[in-house]
Amino acid sequence: MGYKVLIVEDSTASREFIASTLSQIEGTEVVCASSGFDALKLLPRYRFDLIITDINMPDINGLELINFVKMNPNYRETPLLIVTGEGRQHDRERGIQLGASEFLIKPLQPDHLTELVRRYLNLT
Repeated sequence: MGYKVLIVEDSTASREFIASTLSQIEGTEVVCASSGFDALKLLPRYRFDLIITDINMPDINGLELINFVKMNPNYRETPLLIVTGEGRQHDRERGIQLGASEFLIKPLQPDHLTELVRRYLNLT
């Protein structure tokens, strides 16, 4: 059985870095969205096992996306990782309060990201 991971990141470089890192995990399929709005369009079309989102994005930001995802019964239990360039305590607290599993600060370490994804997909 394969796992689908949704990456929501407006920065092309960050999105490609995360996708490339996750493509090394066997049995994982990566789907990318360049904005929160694009992610909302993808959520009903697939069943994602893990969602990784940036906070600062145009249109719908990551915190708004998390709020929407966690209110959806299909995604209530889906692990969600926040990846951001800013480690503001308020954003961290709000993200965790909304239901995020992890709050990661860029630049990401590939080994750490891989370890977290494997843990949340129960591949360890």
